[in-house]
Amino acid sequence: MPCKLAITSMSLGRCYAGHSFTAKLDAAQKYGYQGIELFHEDLADVADALSGDAPSPSGPSQEAQFAAAGHILRMCQARGIEIVCLQPFSHYDGLLDREEHERRLDQLKFWFTLARELKTDIIQVPASFLPAPQVSDDIDLIISDLREVADMGLAQNPPIRFAYESLCWSTRVDTWECCWEVVQRVDRPNFGMCLDTFNIAGRIYADPAVASGKTDNAEEAVRESIARMIALVNVNKVFYVQIVDAERLDEPLVPGHTFYNADQPARMSWSRNCRLFYGEHDRGAYLPVKEIAWAFFHGLGFEGWVSLELFNRRMADEGPEVPEELARRGATSWIKLQKDMGLKIDQPKTLAERLFASL
Repeated sequence: MPCKLAITSMSLGRCYAGHSFTAKLDAAQKYGYQGIELFHEDLADVADALSGDAPSPSGPSQEAQFAAAGHILRMCQARGIEIVCLQPFSHYDGLLDREEHERRLDQLKFWFTLARELKTDIIQVPASFLPAPQVSDDIDLIISDLREVADMGLAQNPPIRFAYESLCWSTRVDTWECCWEVVQRVDRPNFGMCLDTFNIAGRIYADPAVASGKTDNAEEAVRESIARMIALVNVNKVFYVQIVDAERLDEPLVPGHTFYNADQPARMSWSRNCRLFYGEHDRGAYLPVKEIAWAFFHGLGFEGWVSLELFNRRMADEGPEVPEELARRGATSWIKLQKDMGLKIDQPKTLAERLFASL
């Protein structure tokens, strides 16, 4: 299918900042988004609100979550918004604690129920970023774990697909190349990958902990990576893509920096605070997103869901204007991306007209 515009639900403002899920959906509808990647944290927030119970450290009950899933689906359907996936099913692959592994599989069975209620067939799985002592360095175990969930998904009716994603701070699988190796070796029709411009560039081009903000030989590394991607990746295994940039910091992200967190890798702290939408160079965006996105759309020939996955300190601000501001900024970046990439867009004319007229 041609490209369709989506955004992660958290990208319009984190739920703990006081932005209601309704406000975020309304902003998404206003600016022409056709889908959302639904964060489980948002679903849990809606579940707490509907149940009227005080939030629990263990999270809302399964009954409350199931009711929230149906409520969210109806809200999305009323606004013409599809639910692309439920995410993130985190910290699963390669767990050394095998009892925890089994508990995570029990949780996944309930996520299948949620996915069916949400009418989505994709669960996104980020490569684990738990501390190294908790995650095996045996790639065979990681692949075995992921093959297990793929087989569980195939047994569902309809089948559930998994989009595996390497994060630039993941413990073991931190490049798209390693992610692609895992996808190939899992070798299941319902197991593919999500390609993300930020996580690709954030690993081989950017280094927020150094003064330059860049790795050694950054440009050459990107050129070589793009060439490998075009040569190796089967686009049918790319279930959706994420397009986002990030800001170059004025000072290295080391102890003493505002964003420094001793419990997080520098790239993770940078990601949580400093992502930007495509084309926001006036805000400090500097990653080679245009080149990587060109590889997605023209090198691989990707067509399908294009999601804008933003994390930024602005999301934590409580002002009621935040969801609309972020939705508008994302829509502006989408227009620029369309023009720069020459994308074929699957978007109703009325939505496109409203989007362009409002900017």
